[in-house]
Amino acid sequence: MNNENEHTTIMLVDDTPANLELLRAMLHTEGYKVLVFPSGETALRALERKEPDLILLDIMMPEMDGFEMCGRLKREERLRTIPVIFISALDDTSSKVRAFTGGGVDYVTKPFQPEEILARVRTHLSLRMMRRELERHTLYLEELVREKVKEISDSQMATIHAMSKLAEYRDDQTGRHIERTRELCGMLARKLRENPRYALVIDDAFVENIYHASPLHDIGKVGIPDAILLKPGKLTNEEFEIIKRHPRIGATTLSWVRSKYPQNAFINMGIALALFHHERWDGAGYPDGLAGEDIPLSARIMALVDVYDALRSDRPYKEAFSHETACRIIREGEGSHFDPSVVDAFFAVEQEFEKICEHMKDEGAADLP
Repeated sequence: MNNENEHTTIMLVDDTPANLELLRAMLHTEGYKVLVFPSGETALRALERKEPDLILLDIMMPEMDGFEMCGRLKREERLRTIPVIFISALDDTSSKVRAFTGGGVDYVTKPFQPEEILARVRTHLSLRMMRRELERHTLYLEELVREKVKEISDSQMATIHAMSKLAEYRDDQTGRHIERTRELCGMLARKLRENPRYALVIDDAFVENIYHASPLHDIGKVGIPDAILLKPGKLTNEEFEIIKRHPRIGATTLSWVRSKYPQNAFINMGIALALFHHERWDGAGYPDGLAGEDIPLSARIMALVDVYDALRSDRPYKEAFSHETACRIIREGEGSHFDPSVVDAFFAVEQEFEKICEHMKDEGAADLP
């Protein structure tokens, strides 16, 4: 028995006694405290008294099925953050998509292997602990963000950077992506400033803001299920629709800070980067389908930098491309994916981009500070 788990409570909800007993015994052996319930109604009544750390939930149950119970959980402010893993005999795609869109974090098909259940339980308990840590960082954002970027101390900026790494760690275990994109955004903004069209728009504060705020661009990934975010193969249309939520999740996470500091250029840029870095110059991007100069300049810079770094990096579904291939793809996207002016600035410094990516290569999770 693992004594480290004795303070962790897992709720089991299934109308089949044999399933409840099998799961209860398996989790109890690992040291978890286990609460078992044969129906959604009894489980919801118990939740009025105690909140578990994780819920394993069957779908096909009489009176109230698992989808309905999960929906009621997500409508309760106090309960909505409890991770729900669906365990069901339903193996069709529509049921799985409904489970994820309804708030589930994972889906296991019956009959299941005990080792698989335990691995997923450990993963999602660990992620919940990381989310709580992220929430603690978020609570301190009001103290970390000041009216001007220069008022933020080095230690405060390091905390914001750590918060960004916490989100990035879920699909980039080295955390080097946010370090590279920060350097690349600053470099590209400085080069674009030489264009007379942007000389009055991109000042020292703009460059400093985009450098410090760029690590926040993918913070919304913390709200995307691992089964989709880390999928090694091609995403289905339904899964891609879920991925497309991360810009709005990130912007929402930061919006409460803006309510305190509505004129703060740093936090406003952070929100713009999070919300609009997947928009395209031709209007075919997401989440709002903005086009041309309706897309904030900072997000147009971030869009190119994000794509360049993604092309140069290994991903679960591809190996890293060469610098030459990345440059060719960016040139092909000029006027469609990317702002032509930003593309011109990129090609003026593309050799420096290559040097930064070579100098700050991903070398494995062991490099994490």
